Amino acid sequence: MKPLIIPIENEYSEAAIDLILNIQQKEFNVPITIEDQPDLLNIKDFYHAGGGCFWGAFVNDELVGTIALIKFDEKEAAIRKMFVKKEYRGKEFSIAQKLLDNLIQYAKENGIDDIYLGTISKLEAALRFYERNHFVAIEQELLPEKFPLMKPDHVFRHLRLK
Repeated sequence: MKPLIIPIENEYSEAAIDLILNIQQKEFNVPITIEDQPDLLNIKDFYHAGGGCFWGAFVNDELVGTIALIKFDEKEAAIRKMFVKKEYRGKEFSIAQKLLDNLIQYAKENGIDDIYLGTISKLEAALRFYERNHFVAIEQELLPEKFPLMKPDHVFRHLRLK
């Protein structure tokens, strides 16, 4: 069962919100609401319009994973909304890896040299995943000035593509 990974826009907002909020609130007890994430209500303007992108991973027409790239400077971007439904995590499906590979390829093709991300320490599997993909820890004070900080994030990673 090979996932289909495609850029998505506002027609998938509801499905993305459902997937992401379930994981954030119910699975990891992160105190975050849709009000804290208005980007999900307008994917097209928030991600695509600025030179970034938002991808969905589909299995049998069901949205089972997301990842987004928000370009915040000419050659810098941030990963956002990296979520995979629990039943589709792991090496069997490799959805997270395929989503990330897709994003990195897009970044390279679009002249982005540096990718940053923010997350929380309780997402240990995610942190190990980013480590395996050569992201290195970076202190918040060293993030680029224009990095789009999310309220709950307190752990940061950086990947240099060039």
